[in-house]
Amino acid sequence: MIVIHMAAMQDKVIALLENLDGDFTYKFSEKKGIKLFFDVTKGAPAQAAVVAKNAIKAEPWGTALYFNTEVI
Repeated sequence: MIVIHMAAMQDKVIALLENLDGDFTYKFSEKKGIKLFFDVTKGAPAQAAVVAKNAIKAEPWGTALYFNTEVI
């Protein structure tokens, strides 16, 4: 499972990761405040966190966001 800490554009991040094509499959699990929890159903969570971070930063709206990812 990975957690993304972010205050803004949470809905866009959920949609982005759940529809991301690649080596990892993300399934939104729950939201607690600014934390978004995703189950990684395919691939290693540590690598999935890096891919998720890079995918968010690659979006035009993601370049200005302040966020971090962690593996739990």
